[in-house]
Amino acid sequence: MRISVTIFLTDETITPTRLARELEARGFAGLYLPEHTHIPVERVTPYPAGGDLPREYGRTLDPFVALGQAAAVTERLGLGTGITLVAQHDPIDLAKQIATLDHLSGGRFTLGLGFGWNVEEAADHGVEWRTRRELVRDRMALMQALWADEPTAYEGEFGSVRASHAFPKPVQKRTLVGGAAGPKLFSHICAYADGWLPIGGRGLGESLPVLRAAWADAGRDPGALQVVPYAVLPTPGKLAHYAELGIEEVVLQLPPAGEGEVLKVLDEYARYVQDAAAGV
Repeated sequence: MRISVTIFLTDETITPTRLARELEARGFAGLYLPEHTHIPVERVTPYPAGGDLPREYGRTLDPFVALGQAAAVTERLGLGTGITLVAQHDPIDLAKQIATLDHLSGGRFTLGLGFGWNVEEAADHGVEWRTRRELVRDRMALMQALWADEPTAYEGEFGSVRASHAFPKPVQKRTLVGGAAGPKLFSHICAYADGWLPIGGRGLGESLPVLRAAWADAGRDPGALQVVPYAVLPTPGKLAHYAELGIEEVVLQLPPAGEGEVLKVLDEYARYVQDAAAGV
């Protein structure tokens, strides 16, 4: 099992370059970063976890800029988003960002994408909430047209692109969709992604068979489905359970803190990396 991490990097936390170097030195598999462009003060959307919205949500670094820094100081560390709010991006620009980061990092990028929870944030980007999932599906199809080996046109409900020369191309095009288990989410995963980023990783024993059945019904290769529990607070028992389910990568949650606190937690998590390397 590969052990990766995620963290809300902000202007108050450890820097991307220091964190990336420390992760690679300890043998971690990857670094995934979340995205929020801004948090409107006049917000009525409740925080999904309950209570007050944590401070770091309104201070989050741009994940592509931060991951570009991480890529420049590492050689093996995987780089990913968890998650990119695709509906809030121009898809032609986003396709270029993804392809450039993947090219410059030697194929180390994973696009973790989702549909968002903050209605006000999305509205400021011109997103109509009730159609945001269909918008994301449409934008993914447009980006995949730009990433095709030959110039490919796309005409969708929400956007279009002419057959175009668009380089560089992503090396691996690994795409994972985040969100809660359900038929609508699983239909998206089966339509245009390589797998699922289940937040927290709870209930996988019940939901994984459902996703695997939907995947097979869609004609996808059963062995190709990737499920990566995300933002996990680890225990040995929890990771052993994931291993029994056939999970090959887990993303552990780091605190949105300064260098000293983050490195202390990394040292604690390093035992899971060592156990995974030893096959424990």
